[in-house]
Amino acid sequence: MSTAVFPGSFDPPTFGHLNVIERASRLFDKLDVIISVNPDKKCLFSAEERYEMLAALTRKYDTVEVHIWNSLVADYCRKSGAKVLIRGVRNAVDFSHEFDLSLMNKHLNRDVETLLIPTEQKYFLVRSSSIKEAARFGGDVSTMVPKLVEAALKEKFFSGAK
Repeated sequence: MSTAVFPGSFDPPTFGHLNVIERASRLFDKLDVIISVNPDKKCLFSAEERYEMLAALTRKYDTVEVHIWNSLVADYCRKSGAKVLIRGVRNAVDFSHEFDLSLMNKHLNRDVETLLIPTEQKYFLVRSSSIKEAARFGGDVSTMVPKLVEAALKEKFFSGAK
C-alpha cells in the first residue's frame, strides 16, 4: 500500500490546498494530511479548528485521513511508513523553499522522497496569509476558500473571538 503525506499549517485551508489533496489522493492508496503544529508560528486557528475544517472538507475522499502532528514531518513519515512527502508549489519562490525543505527531510529520513505538485493556475495567487488579511478587512475571499472556511474567518474576525 502506497502512503503519501501532505503536511502544512493549513491556516486556513484554501482551494489551493484542496486542489493538491484531490490530485495527490488519485496517485496514492492513502494520503495523510498532516496539520503541522509549530509553536513558533502564530496561527489564527487552533490545530483542532484546522483539523475540524480539513476533516469536513476531505470527507468525500475515502483514502484521505487528517492528523495533527507536533514534531518533525520526517518522523511522522518514519512512524507511519510513508515514503513520499507531497508539497504544493505555486511559483519559483515556493519551489526554492520546498527544495530546501526536501533536502532537510531527506537528511532527517533517508527513506522519504518529496514530490512537488504545482497547483492549478487558478490557485497561484491563493496564499493563506493574504486570505487572512483580506478577510480581516471584510474582503471577498469566496473564490479562495470553501464556504465553511469563509464562515470560520468571519467568525474569527467579526465576532470578537480572536
